Amino acid sequence: MLVDDIIAAIETARDRVMAEEVKSMIKLGLPRRMAEQTVAGRFHVKLEDEDGSGGADFDSGQWQDLG
Repeated sequence: MLVDDIIAAIETARDRVMAEEVKSMIKLGLPRRMAEQTVAGRFHVKLEDEDGSGGADFDSGQWQDLG
């Protein structure tokens, strides 16, 4: 159970950092989707497609690991 807690804490921290980077890129003028793709690529995660799912919600941990 301890390992699961550690992994969850790391993933939560990663999601927060990614969300902050997306916000910073948007403030610099990048379109949201481009900023999301850039950050996802740097952290080696996969974004959900926009086919009705509405894309990834970066503030609630919707990143998918590429593994």
